[in-house]
Amino acid sequence: MSVQERLLYQDGQLTVTVRAVPGPPAVALVGEIDASNSPAVADALAGCRQGAYIVVDTGELTFIDVSGLRVLVMPTLPPAERWIRLHNVTPYQRRLLRMMGWFYEPRAHHLPA
Repeated sequence: MSVQERLLYQDGQLTVTVRAVPGPPAVALVGEIDASNSPAVADALAGCRQGAYIVVDTGELTFIDVSGLRVLVMPTLPPAERWIRLHNVTPYQRRLLRMMGWFYEPRAHHLPA
């Protein structure tokens, strides 16, 4: 079975793709998220939401600022209403999330290879 990828968003510093996999959409972020592209990332993620949540792989992000973290974590929503589940969170990202008081890990999400 071949995995199909679709480009959701791309600029000079970030590429956002979604893979067609069984279950919730699997989104990959590669590059940098900051105030210049975080609104576009939010729109791209909302556009691929089909069910209760999507899984977002952040392992290839080389930089993320607070505006990007807000997009991914949705801190203004109660944890049960957050529809983005982070996968492959780096130690740096985990540290930032803890510093902001936004670290929440209900369970691990595994993506098919």
